[in-house]
Amino acid sequence: VTVVIADATNLRRSIFLLTQIIDLNMEVVLALNMVDIATKKGIVVDVDLLSRELGIPVVAINARKGKGIVALKELIIDSIDKKPKSPFLEVAKLFKGVIEQANKIRGVENNFASFMALCKQKLSGEIDNRCALNQLCKKEEIIPERAQAKETVKRYAQIDKVIKSTVKKGTPIGKYMLTKKIDDVLIHPIFGYVVFLSILFLLFQAVFSWSAYPMELIDELFTNLQQFTADTMPKGMLNDLVVNGILAGLGGIVIFVPQIAFLFAFIAFLEDTGYMARVSFITDKLLRGVGLNGRSIIPLLSGAACAVPAIMSARTISSWKERLITIMVTPLMSCSARLPVYTLIISLVIPADEFLGFNLQGLVMMAFYLIGFVSAIAIAFLMKFIIKSKERSYYIMEMPSYKIPDWKTVLYTIIEKVKVFLFDAGKIIIAISIVLWVLSSFAPGNKFEQIEQKWAGIENAEMQISADKLEHSYAGIIGKSIEPAIKPLGFDWKIGISLLTSFAAREVFVGTMSTIYSVGDDDIRSIQKRLADVKRQDGEKFFTPAVGISLMLFYAFAMQCMSTLAIVYRETNHIKWPIIQFLYMGVMAYLSSFIAFQLLS
Repeated sequence: VTVVIADATNLRRSIFLLTQIIDLNMEVVLALNMVDIATKKGIVVDVDLLSRELGIPVVAINARKGKGIVALKELIIDSIDKKPKSPFLEVAKLFKGVIEQANKIRGVENNFASFMALCKQKLSGEIDNRCALNQLCKKEEIIPERAQAKETVKRYAQIDKVIKSTVKKGTPIGKYMLTKKIDDVLIHPIFGYVVFLSILFLLFQAVFSWSAYPMELIDELFTNLQQFTADTMPKGMLNDLVVNGILAGLGGIVIFVPQIAFLFAFIAFLEDTGYMARVSFITDKLLRGVGLNGRSIIPLLSGAACAVPAIMSARTISSWKERLITIMVTPLMSCSARLPVYTLIISLVIPADEFLGFNLQGLVMMAFYLIGFVSAIAIAFLMKFIIKSKERSYYIMEMPSYKIPDWKTVLYTIIEKVKVFLFDAGKIIIAISIVLWVLSSFAPGNKFEQIEQKWAGIENAEMQISADKLEHSYAGIIGKSIEPAIKPLGFDWKIGISLLTSFAAREVFVGTMSTIYSVGDDDIRSIQKRLADVKRQDGEKFFTPAVGISLMLFYAFAMQCMSTLAIVYRETNHIKWPIIQFLYMGVMAYLSSFIAFQLLS
């Protein structure tokens, strides 16, 4: 039994597919959803009359509250082996003589199924009689596209008759008059953008302000856990690996869970209320000017969570050119993996002051998200002229009703997204932390012994010995080899190692920095405190605003996600597009970091 769920607020559009299923002579039940909302809009559906008109069982349900589900299950059981009473639209009358001949060719007496076969739509489980059907079309001068258009027009005319007799429209109650007034503001060509930017502004203020306390608790928890482990386990290499390798790496990423949770909570809330559809509508004109359309805003905004599902969601874009451009620019949107990097660096180089009554760190965070969006728009505009295509696209959408969010759904989304973030990042971080600890704890030959002899007899030289050992370890050698290339950006060899490991996943940066600055250090501190105390050779702080802005710009633009490159290859079905994406984003990252550091330092 097929169950078709229809929106009672827009029955005309919702039952088109249903009528085709009826004409295929399949057992079917219509579940009429959102009847409560339809009633508030002044729409009354006569369920019994609708059932008689369609010749199938119909039941009203409320999927959000679980009402009518038991009745639906009973109808499904009762409908087994019960075919519709009659076809909804008799297509044989539209194409006299042709359908009967098609039935004979197929050996099946089903007018609509034969019509679909004539229009070159394969039906599962049938032997392909394409050659004979093609000859029939040629003989009877049937053009499939025109035949389908004729059938669609007649079907909607029949649907309109049913709607006219079964659906009555009255005056909407005050709430839905208010909805129209709200939409007058939210989809206004000017105020719509003002509201959207205000929502983003509040989001990033909240991400910084509300998450501060839980982040402090997690920081304290991991600091105590590291101290407890260091004191409990026997001293030696295993102790150092667990405390300064694994726990330091994991602690550096778990601390950002509150911010990730708040980010996904806001996104889930906006999607569930129906606001995201309004954003798609108001941005259509802007995006069309740069070679995209309103459908592209969903992948772009989804990119604030993760580029992989965002790129996959671009499949809904019908135009090949617009879909490709969307895929190519979506990774420029600041994803949740960049959030820990931004948070760490902003907390280091931007004071926790207020600007015009607002949190300055939150303003900087919002600025970097806007940089990602603006750069995506700019690159899309350039690609509009580079990628050639003659096809035109149109954006037609139906505005959904405003709804009170389903808090269970919002909570489920938060838990699932945080789980994915933690476990996916956690596996990579543990692996990289162990490798980094090994590379940082060993050196070629007897280099470490020479360093200890060099500092022998000098009091309070533990920190100098640890720093010297790290610099001459295998990790130090790798970092030193790439330092000349990144020095113009304000980065040293330690940041260089973090950049390399980040190509597995961006969020690994925090864990890498935490591990590198923990090796050989017996003082258990948070990563923020460790980095805040890092000094240059001249005694000045290493992480200045110039270095911080340069580093964040590099992470804003660089393609540092193997999963994203893999999904781009799969979606475009060509290796050249991920290569082009990797190269253009790498060039943007290097040049923007170079310019920022040179101007600010």
